[in-house]
Amino acid sequence: MIKPIVAFGDPVLKAEAEEIKEGRSGLSKLIEDMWETMYHAEGVGLASPQVGESIRMFVIDGSPFAEGENGDKGCEAFKRVMINPVIFDQSVDEISMEEGCLSIPGIREAVVRPNEISVEYYNESWELVEERLMGVAARIVLHEYDHLDGIMITDHITAVKRRLLHGKLRDIGLGKISVDYKMKLPKKKVR
Repeated sequence: MIKPIVAFGDPVLKAEAEEIKEGRSGLSKLIEDMWETMYHAEGVGLASPQVGESIRMFVIDGSPFAEGENGDKGCEAFKRVMINPVIFDQSVDEISMEEGCLSIPGIREAVVRPNEISVEYYNESWELVEERLMGVAARIVLHEYDHLDGIMITDHITAVKRRLLHGKLRDIGLGKISVDYKMKLPKKKVR
Protein backbone atom coordinates (compact mmCIF):
# COMPACT_ATOMS: atom_id res chain seq x y z
CA MET A 1 0.00 0.00 0.00
CA ILE A 2 1.34 3.42 -0.95
CA LYS A 3 1.58 5.62 2.14
CA PRO A 4 1.55 9.42 2.15
CA ILE A 5 4.99 10.96 2.62
CA VAL A 6 5.21 13.29 5.60
CA ALA A 7 5.87 16.90 4.55
CA PHE A 8 8.40 19.31 6.02
CA GLY A 9 7.10 20.88 9.22
CA ASP A 10 5.67 17.71 10.79
CA PRO A 11 7.23 17.04 14.22
CA VAL A 12 7.89 13.35 13.40
CA LEU A 13 10.63 14.49 11.00
CA LYS A 14 12.48 16.32 13.80
CA ALA A 15 12.22 13.57 16.44
CA GLU A 16 14.84 10.93 17.21
CA ALA A 17 13.40 7.59 16.12
CA GLU A 18 13.18 4.60 18.46
CA GLU A 19 15.06 1.31 18.09
CA ILE A 20 13.06 -1.61 16.74
CA LYS A 21 12.74 -4.84 18.70
CA GLU A 22 12.99 -8.10 16.77
CA GLY A 23 9.55 -9.60 16.18
CA ARG A 24 7.81 -6.22 16.04
CA SER A 25 4.29 -6.72 14.75
CA GLY A 26 3.60 -5.40 11.23
CA LEU A 27 7.24 -4.72 10.34
CA SER A 28 7.23 -6.87 7.16
CA LYS A 29 4.10 -5.08 5.92
CA LEU A 30 5.63 -1.68 6.70
CA ILE A 31 8.78 -2.60 4.74
CA GLU A 32 6.65 -3.71 1.78
CA ASP A 33 4.64 -0.47 1.95
CA MET A 34 7.80 1.63 2.16
CA TRP A 35 9.25 0.01 -0.98
CA GLU A 36 6.01 0.65 -2.84
CA THR A 37 5.83 4.24 -1.57
CA MET A 38 9.48 5.01 -2.42
CA TYR A 39 9.25 3.63 -5.94
CA HIS A 40 5.94 5.41 -6.58
CA ALA A 41 7.56 8.72 -5.54
CA GLU A 42 10.66 7.93 -7.64
CA GLY A 43 12.97 8.12 -4.64
CA VAL A 44 16.18 6.22 -3.91
CA GLY A 45 15.62 6.08 -0.16
CA LEU A 46 12.82 6.38 2.35
CA ALA A 47 13.12 6.47 6.14
CA SER A 48 10.29 5.29 8.36
CA PRO A 49 9.72 8.77 9.91
CA GLN A 50 8.89 9.95 6.38
CA VAL A 51 5.81 7.70 6.46
CA GLY A 52 4.93 8.72 10.03
CA GLU A 53 6.64 5.83 11.87
CA SER A 54 9.25 7.08 14.33
CA ILE A 55 11.36 3.90 14.28
CA ARG A 56 14.98 3.31 13.19
CA MET A 57 14.61 1.82 9.73
CA PHE A 58 14.95 2.83 6.10
CA VAL A 59 14.83 1.30 2.64
CA ILE A 60 17.25 2.27 -0.13
CA ASP A 61 17.79 1.44 -3.78
CA GLY A 62 20.68 3.34 -5.31
CA SER A 63 20.54 1.58 -8.69
CA PRO A 64 19.36 4.72 -10.58
CA PHE A 65 22.76 6.27 -9.72
CA ALA A 66 24.58 3.36 -11.42
CA GLU A 67 22.93 4.01 -14.79
CA GLY A 68 24.62 5.78 -17.68
CA GLU A 69 28.20 6.13 -18.79
CA ASN A 70 29.25 8.15 -15.72
CA GLY A 71 27.16 6.17 -13.24
CA ASP A 72 28.42 5.20 -9.79
CA LYS A 73 29.14 1.46 -10.10
CA GLY A 74 29.03 1.17 -6.30
CA CYS A 75 25.27 1.65 -6.59
CA GLU A 76 24.67 -1.34 -8.88
CA ALA A 77 22.41 -3.75 -7.00
CA PHE A 78 22.59 -1.43 -3.97
CA LYS A 79 19.17 -2.29 -2.52
CA ARG A 80 18.90 -2.61 1.25
CA VAL A 81 16.56 -2.59 4.22
CA MET A 82 18.48 -1.21 7.20
CA ILE A 83 16.99 -1.79 10.64
CA ASN A 84 18.60 -0.13 13.69
CA PRO A 85 21.63 1.03 11.67
CA VAL A 86 24.73 2.32 13.42
CA ILE A 87 27.40 4.28 11.56
CA PHE A 88 30.61 3.50 13.41
CA ASP A 89 33.26 5.00 11.13
CA GLN A 90 33.42 7.89 8.67
CA SER A 91 36.25 9.03 6.42
CA VAL A 92 37.88 12.40 6.91
CA ASP A 93 37.62 13.18 3.20
CA GLU A 94 34.29 14.77 2.32
CA ILE A 95 32.43 15.47 -0.88
CA SER A 96 29.72 18.01 -1.66
CA MET A 97 26.77 16.91 -3.77
CA GLU A 98 23.30 18.24 -4.41
CA GLU A 99 20.59 16.32 -2.54
CA GLY A 100 16.83 16.33 -2.59
CA CYS A 101 14.27 14.88 -0.19
CA LEU A 102 10.80 13.44 -0.76
CA SER A 103 9.59 15.34 2.34
CA ILE A 104 10.89 18.64 0.91
CA PRO A 105 9.84 18.47 -2.75
CA GLY A 106 11.29 20.96 -5.20
CA ILE A 107 14.29 21.87 -3.04
CA ARG A 108 17.77 20.60 -3.82
CA GLU A 109 20.79 21.75 -1.85
CA ALA A 110 24.50 20.98 -1.79
CA VAL A 111 25.36 18.90 1.28
CA VAL A 112 28.89 18.02 2.37
CA ARG A 113 29.22 14.44 3.63
CA PRO A 114 32.01 11.92 4.31
CA ASN A 115 32.95 9.94 1.20
CA GLU A 116 33.22 6.61 3.06
CA ILE A 117 31.38 5.08 6.01
CA SER A 118 31.16 1.81 7.90
CA VAL A 119 27.66 0.82 8.95
CA GLU A 120 26.19 -2.05 10.92
CA TYR A 121 22.49 -2.92 10.69
CA TYR A 122 19.95 -5.71 10.69
CA ASN A 123 18.43 -6.67 7.36
CA GLU A 124 14.77 -7.68 6.94
CA SER A 125 15.64 -11.25 8.03
CA TRP A 126 17.20 -9.90 11.27
CA GLU A 127 20.68 -10.90 10.16
CA LEU A 128 23.42 -8.58 11.39
CA VAL A 129 25.28 -7.00 8.47
CA GLU A 130 28.41 -4.84 8.46
CA GLU A 131 29.41 -2.90 5.34
CA ARG A 132 31.97 -0.35 4.22
CA LEU A 133 30.35 1.98 1.68
CA MET A 134 31.75 4.81 -0.41
CA GLY A 135 30.59 7.48 -2.84
CA VAL A 136 26.91 7.81 -3.60
CA ALA A 137 26.02 4.62 -1.68
CA ALA A 138 27.51 6.14 1.49
CA ARG A 139 25.69 9.43 0.81
CA ILE A 140 22.30 7.72 0.44
CA VAL A 141 22.78 5.88 3.73
CA LEU A 142 23.91 9.07 5.51
CA HIS A 143 20.90 11.00 4.17
CA GLU A 144 18.42 8.37 5.37
CA TYR A 145 20.30 7.86 8.64
CA ASP A 146 19.94 11.59 9.32
CA HIS A 147 16.14 11.17 9.17
CA LEU A 148 16.35 8.70 12.07
CA ASP A 149 18.00 11.41 14.18
CA GLY A 150 15.56 14.16 13.17
CA ILE A 151 18.03 15.81 10.78
CA MET A 152 17.07 17.02 7.30
CA ILE A 153 19.07 18.51 4.43
CA THR A 154 17.94 21.97 5.56
CA ASP A 155 19.94 21.39 8.76
CA HIS A 156 23.13 21.05 6.67
CA ILE A 157 22.88 24.45 4.98
CA THR A 158 23.80 27.89 6.28
CA ALA A 159 21.36 30.05 8.22
CA VAL A 160 21.41 32.57 5.37
CA LYS A 161 20.45 29.89 2.85
CA ARG A 162 17.67 28.66 5.19
CA ARG A 163 16.28 32.20 5.41
CA LEU A 164 16.27 32.41 1.62
CA LEU A 165 14.31 29.13 1.48
CA HIS A 166 11.88 30.12 4.25
CA GLY A 167 9.01 30.93 1.89
CA LYS A 168 9.37 27.68 -0.06
CA LEU A 169 9.60 25.63 3.13
CA ARG A 170 6.52 27.36 4.57
CA ASP A 171 4.61 26.63 1.35
CA ILE A 172 5.55 22.94 1.55
CA GLY A 173 4.23 22.77 5.13
CA LEU A 174 1.00 24.44 3.99
CA GLY A 175 0.57 22.06 1.07
CA LYS A 176 1.19 24.70 -1.60
CA ILE A 177 3.19 22.23 -3.67
CA SER A 178 2.64 20.08 -6.69
CA VAL A 179 3.90 16.49 -6.49
CA ASP A 180 2.97 13.22 -8.15
CA TYR A 181 2.67 11.37 -4.83
CA LYS A 182 0.50 11.60 -1.72
CA MET A 183 1.76 13.80 1.09
CA LYS A 184 0.71 14.13 4.72
CA LEU A 185 0.76 17.77 5.71
CA PRO A 186 1.56 18.99 9.24
CA LYS A 187 -1.46 19.61 11.44
CA LYS A 188 -2.28 23.30 11.63
CA LYS A 189 -2.05 24.88 15.06
CA VAL A 190 -5.34 26.16 16.42
CA ARG A 191 -5.11 29.58 18.03
